[in-house]
Amino acid sequence: MKILFYTNSQLSSKSLGGIETLNLNLAKHLAKNNYEIYISAICSKKLLKDGVHFIPINYLKKNSNKYKFDIIVGSNDTSLYTYFRKAKKVLWLHNKLQIEKSLRKKVFFPINFHRPIAVFVSDYLKNRTSKFFLFKKRIVIPNFLIKDFLIKKINYKRKNIFVWSVQREKGLDNLIQIWIKRIFTKNKSTKLFIFGINKTFSTSKLNYYKSKNIYFYGRVSKTKLKKVYQDSLAMICLGYDETFCLNALEANSCGLPIITFAKTALKDYAKPNYNSFIAKNFDDIENKIFYLLSLNNNKKKKIIQNSYNHSKKYQLKFIEKKWLKFFKNI
Repeated sequence: MKILFYTNSQLSSKSLGGIETLNLNLAKHLAKNNYEIYISAICSKKLLKDGVHFIPINYLKKNSNKYKFDIIVGSNDTSLYTYFRKAKKVLWLHNKLQIEKSLRKKVFFPINFHRPIAVFVSDYLKNRTSKFFLFKKRIVIPNFLIKDFLIKKINYKRKNIFVWSVQREKGLDNLIQIWIKRIFTKNKSTKLFIFGINKTFSTSKLNYYKSKNIYFYGRVSKTKLKKVYQDSLAMICLGYDETFCLNALEANSCGLPIITFAKTALKDYAKPNYNSFIAKNFDDIENKIFYLLSLNNNKKKKIIQNSYNHSKKYQLKFIEKKWLKFFKNI
């Protein structure tokens, strides 16, 4: 069986986004199961690597007559459907698909013409997607851990570090104000590390934040994140606009529990007082932080173990089985 995965985004950068990384990891695993796997994206040249055939998307469009696929899987994208009319179509939906946006991006009519099977990354996303999209079928296959976040040995000796690694800024200013006014004043050894936010501050502003134990790091490698997660006490991930939340899963895999409002997809992912601590509001986030700081080593160890255990069912070796079953019965 020939399967084409494609995403209309860059595969050549060293720091790939979540969607690109998921496509790459799933494709490589499926290639080991006697499937003939292709990936098309914005890349420089054709090549065969790890059993996967890589094809630049523009080249594939110009030379579509040279290729035949049994199944094509587009990530949030329908642009190749018309080039392979006989192939079975799958739309792998990672983000919200709104009517107005789909019309603007010329996705609405291709969906309703080709009627692909929609694979959603969460029940939340499935339930939030309009019935005006005439999918042939709607199923849910959750996202998975990539190998970068597979942990061989759990670190139980944690530092008083809390992590924010959501690229969206909603709620961050509130958190910073609470941190400066209340958390830092009560505990000057606890630190807040902020990743993924591309804000430019003056040197004096950065120094002010550092004086309050708030550190901005911007975008960093997965290797750096993994190391920080393994040293930290909890991740703060509010959950305002999550369709699955890979950040929470990756944090859990490193034994890092989540402090969250449990909104959107995190409502289903977060298990209270097991892999996460659910706050009612920003004042309650302060309470959760000091609760974690107050725990003895045995209780911290249990939370770390619980978080890690929760992440295990999302390892690719388990989620891959859902994809294999899906392709077998499509």
